Amino acid sequence: MNPTAPASATAPTKNPASTQGRIGVLLVNLGTPDSPNTSDVRRYLNEFLTDARVIDMPAAMRYPLFKGLVVPLRAPKSAKIYRQLWDERGSPLLYHGLDLKKLVQEKLGKDYLVAFGMRYQNPSIESALEELREAAVERIIVLPLFPQYAAASTGSVQEKVMDIVSRWWVVPSISFISTFADDPGFIATFAALGKAEMDKHDYDHVVFSYHGIPERHVLKGSHKGYCKLGSCCNHYNKNNRYCYRAQCFATSRLLAEALGLRDDQYTVCFQSRLQSRLRDPWLQPYADEVLKEMPAKGYKNVLAFSPAFVADCLETTIEVGEEFKEMFEEAGGGHWQLVPSCNTHPIWVDAVVDMVKRN
Repeated sequence: MNPTAPASATAPTKNPASTQGRIGVLLVNLGTPDSPNTSDVRRYLNEFLTDARVIDMPAAMRYPLFKGLVVPLRAPKSAKIYRQLWDERGSPLLYHGLDLKKLVQEKLGKDYLVAFGMRYQNPSIESALEELREAAVERIIVLPLFPQYAAASTGSVQEKVMDIVSRWWVVPSISFISTFADDPGFIATFAALGKAEMDKHDYDHVVFSYHGIPERHVLKGSHKGYCKLGSCCNHYNKNNRYCYRAQCFATSRLLAEALGLRDDQYTVCFQSRLQSRLRDPWLQPYADEVLKEMPAKGYKNVLAFSPAFVADCLETTIEVGEEFKEMFEEAGGGHWQLVPSCNTHPIWVDAVVDMVKRN
C-alpha cells in the first residue's frame, strides 16, 4: 500500500447493505400456565395478578391480597377450568401463537426473524427478545396480539419489553404496534369467520363480547378528560385513539358493516369482570346479564364474537362458548354459537404480515 496515496484511492468501496441485518418481529400474547395443574396455574396467576398494570393498587396492598388470599383460593378452581380447555396439543393460546409465528416467518422470508413470547409465564418475553438480540437484528417491531389497546394488556407488554431492553448495552431501534382495532385485515378475518357460521344457521341477533376492564382504567388514560364513558365512544378519533371502550365500539361497527348488520341487530358487551368485591365498576353492559335478557326480547338464536382475542383461549372457548351458552339456554334461548378466533386463518396471517411491513 502506498502511504502517500489519497484516502479516496485506498478506501474500499462501501456496500450500503453490508451493515443491514434482519428485522426482528416480536409477537406477544397474554400468557398461559405451563400445565393445568394447580401449582402451575397458581404460578401463572401470581405473576398475572400482581402486575401493577392489571391490579393498579399499591404493592403493599396488592401482594398480600392477591398472593396471600385471592390466588390460593382461585387457583384450584381455575385449574379445573384449564383442564377443560387443554387438548392433545396443550394450551390453545400457546400452540396457536407458535403456529402463527411459523406462518408469519414463512410469509416474511429471510430478511425477518420472528419470535414469540408470553407476557406471563412461558415462553417468556425475555427469552424471545434474547433470540432476537443474539441474531443481531437491525431493529425490532413488537406486536402485542391485543386488537384494542389497554394499559393492562398492551401497555404491560410495552413496559416489560422496555424494562428488559433497558438492561442491554446496545439497544436497537424498537417500534410498537399499539392497536389494530380497525385494521382491515383483522376485521376481514373475523368477518369471514362470522359469515361461515351465518351460512350454517339463521341468527336473530349478534353479540360482540369484549374482555372487561375497570372503568377507572379508561378514565385514567383519557386524553384531557375527553372520556365520559358514554356517547364519546360513538366516534373513533385522535382524542380517544387509545380508549379501550372506544376501540371496542369501533371494531364492532366495522364488523357489523362487514357482516351487513343494522344497529339494532347487534349488541356490544363486556365479559370476564371480577366480581365487585372492591365496589369498583367495570365496563358495561355486562355480557352475562345481557345474554340472560335476550330470550325475553325474542332473540332465540344468537351468534357470539369475542373480538378482543385473536387466539382461542379460556375466555373464548370456555367462557363465551360454554358458560354463556349454558346461561343463554337456561334463560330460554335456543341456539348460541361462538365464532372462533383468528388463530391461524390465512387472512389473519396475511394481516399480521401486512401490519409488520407497514411498520
